[in-house]
Amino acid sequence: MADTMQFDLVAPERKLASEEEAIEVMVPGADGDLTVMPGHAPMLTTLRPGKLTLVTRSETHSYAVTGGFAEITPEGVTILAERSLPAEEFTREIHEKLIAEARRVHEEAHPSVADLTAKLLADMEAMGTHMTL
Repeated sequence: MADTMQFDLVAPERKLASEEEAIEVMVPGADGDLTVMPGHAPMLTTLRPGKLTLVTRSETHSYAVTGGFAEITPEGVTILAERSLPAEEFTREIHEKLIAEARRVHEEAHPSVADLTAKLLADMEAMGTHMTL
């Protein structure tokens, strides 16, 4: 089994990362956080707002993601993010705009999805702490 894997992070605006020698990726899954390492069982999962972390032998990179999908195979991880920014570009102002948008969606939501939008809002608010704002 290989001791590294391929990692790709893509958002609609741009490709944020492509790393051939990832050793660990921490993913904010909608059903809970998970850590992916080389040889992981194949799976697809949705993402919740949170911090995504890429670890290589020499560096660690963090990204804010607002949602999306992760495709995980034994050979790697591909993240298709709804929106994503490197940690160094994620500012308090951007975070406040994301919270305001999530709050508006929650307030306008049909009662049948109010629980889902409340969780989205809570995850968006918590992302600021995870991203150390």
